[in-house]
Amino acid sequence: MRIRDGFPGQRLRVLPTTVVRATSQAGPTSRLLVTDAGYFPHAANHGRVRARGAVGTIVIVSSAGRGWCRTPGGLHRIGAAQALVIPAGVPHEYWADDDDPWTIWWMHARGDDAGEFERDLARHAGPDDVAVVEVHDLVRVVADLERVVDALETDETYPSLLRCAGAAWSVLAQLGADAAAGSPVRGEPVRAAQEYLRTHLDAVVEVAALARRFGLSTSHFSARFRAATGGGVVEYVKRLRMARACELLITTELPVADIARSVGYPDPFYFSRQFRSVHSCSPTDFRNGLHDR
Repeated sequence: MRIRDGFPGQRLRVLPTTVVRATSQAGPTSRLLVTDAGYFPHAANHGRVRARGAVGTIVIVSSAGRGWCRTPGGLHRIGAAQALVIPAGVPHEYWADDDDPWTIWWMHARGDDAGEFERDLARHAGPDDVAVVEVHDLVRVVADLERVVDALETDETYPSLLRCAGAAWSVLAQLGADAAAGSPVRGEPVRAAQEYLRTHLDAVVEVAALARRFGLSTSHFSARFRAATGGGVVEYVKRLRMARACELLITTELPVADIARSVGYPDPFYFSRQFRSVHSCSPTDFRNGLHDR
């Protein structure tokens, strides 16, 4: 027999319908409102069935153990350091594994922002009616979910619900970013390449050499990089360089030519053209007009 709650050490909060109705009408909580949240440790025999789905988006993050979810789209396994996101209205059944029951932090959220995250996850996590996301930084996501629960446990006042919404937005944003970046193992060469590029802004960028450095063919590396960042290596490097150039223009009195060389452009005129393509002004105009921005 599956049970909804009642696990030793659990935490659970559910907003009254009257509070949900009032706080859904206006303000930031009309865009994102957490209505239910909790923590179920080692939730043996846990399970829920919702034949018509839920009103809001359900987020379940497994910090240990594993569980399962069945939807019209199929059967999904959720392991440790994975998140299950069930869009509003999707019929579902989920349960803890019999041999290794999950430990979960979870929340139900509704509002336009929750819907936007659902649609974004669908673009990156695949065509299934639910998303199972590899969580890259489990400690951070769990900490934000704990903040969600803490806020609901404090009281049902608007300040607490606003703090709760902020923590929930962070959870959704992290899961969306993780889904876009892909599997931590699969994406490791790209993340290593990004770190290398961030710390070698003045280095000559050759995509083929960069791919060899991280053990991939040029075409495979380029495809992975574009999938993870939304663009190519050259454009990514240009954006990094221009961001650093802006910082130096704001915080130092270095000549533009020196700044250009420090971010990988020996030719200051070429640097100025690249800078203008990003910021729609010259480096000198950017520096002189700083206080008017």
